[in-house]
Amino acid sequence: MNTGRPTSESGGPVVLDAMQLASEPDLEARFAESAHEILAGLVRGGAALGWVEPPSRDEVAELLGNVVAAVHAGDGALRAAYVDRRLVGLGYWLRYARPTHRPHADLEKIAVDGAAHGLGVGRALTEALIADARRAGIEVLTLDARGDNANALHLYRSVGFTEYGRLPGFVAVGERRYDKVFYMLDFRRQG
Repeated sequence: MNTGRPTSESGGPVVLDAMQLASEPDLEARFAESAHEILAGLVRGGAALGWVEPPSRDEVAELLGNVVAAVHAGDGALRAAYVDRRLVGLGYWLRYARPTHRPHADLEKIAVDGAAHGLGVGRALTEALIADARRAGIEVLTLDARGDNANALHLYRSVGFTEYGRLPGFVAVGERRYDKVFYMLDFRRQG
């Protein structure tokens, strides 16, 4: 996994955390707009990101503001993937708010621009977020995904997540129904 400055001679992604992103003023200034373009484009194409209609610019800006605030409070992690200084993916996790759930976090979203598929962006983001969770002392990292998202489910299994539940036909997109699949990565079992 490449980390550091957002240029890549190999064509692979460079993954920045929130602090590194903030240290790059030109990238930080464009981050919300670039993230909106990726998220809205993916949702328009039918991606399973939690929206039925593409989110507005304001909705994405508010979401990212909340994530950055959580990062600064020690309750989250944000990662941004770049290829040739162009945002091609983002992901984040947030710590559970309930006091009894505080040692745990939910991997809320990983989104990769369709043009960057096959470059290892999803894997690089996921691995960086897992490493961030370990460093933050997270005990269990959870996520849920739509059951037809075979590529994402394969990726999650390949980095150690295991399925712990499934709600058949739970996700409604118009007349179509999809399973909601729950995955977990239990760091307590990994020593």
